[in-house]
Amino acid sequence: MKLSYEIADYLTSQGKRCIIRKEALEGQMAHSQLVTEEVEGILVLGGDGTLLRAARELADRKIPFLGINLGHLGYLAEIERQNVQNALEKLIQDEYTVEERMMLLGSVYVDGSIAEKDVALNDIVINRFGNLRVVNYEIYVNGMYLNSFTADGLIVSTPTGSTGYSLSAGGPIVSPTASMLVLTPICPHTLNSRSIVFSGEDKICLRIGEGRRSGPDEACVTFDGDTCVPMKTGDYVEIQKSTEVTRILKINQVSFLEVLRNKLNRS
Repeated sequence: MKLSYEIADYLTSQGKRCIIRKEALEGQMAHSQLVTEEVEGILVLGGDGTLLRAARELADRKIPFLGINLGHLGYLAEIERQNVQNALEKLIQDEYTVEERMMLLGSVYVDGSIAEKDVALNDIVINRFGNLRVVNYEIYVNGMYLNSFTADGLIVSTPTGSTGYSLSAGGPIVSPTASMLVLTPICPHTLNSRSIVFSGEDKICLRIGEGRRSGPDEACVTFDGDTCVPMKTGDYVEIQKSTEVTRILKINQVSFLEVLRNKLNRS
């Protein structure tokens, strides 16, 4: 990508070292072991989805990210293409802050045994799979039964993810630096369903309930829209706040409310 090399050339001219990973240029995000210890920050070129993949794959490295938006709506990738050089100048002069965003940890249990454990910056979503019919989901919070939803699926989002899929499903917008979990049903088969906001210290368990027809219901759980894990009646996913956080470099000292207003006016 031309912009990648332009950024590398500029940083090199300023006495800095910039490494372009071939995997990134080919659309394959570099794995944690490919990022060397001397790396102080990662520039992510693309949309919010690109930054989400980077945050998940490098969650254990505690390296801050600066998102350069090449997509449409960029809540995470705050730097627009035309402002790249100005942002790099501020980065070199240490004119930035680091904002920590909470992540989710999800543990998927299939047939009573753990099948997958992964983190997510935006959300963990459990959705119907296979036949196009609603699924019965049972919700437990800290080991106590809360409610059941008959719906297409359920979204558990972080504050960062509240402006993503959760918002499209009718969920609330939450300040990104807050610590909480937002549960939002997807197309629920009821007239009185609402999103529920939980403390960041709560643990949520979503279980696939009994199907309304013969045979088990099927669903799929995804982490930030990736890593789909098939599930069926009796399987469940436990979701809680992760000990890992995503560190976002903030160049522009613009409030969340101003960013939100601008994005909503453009959408």
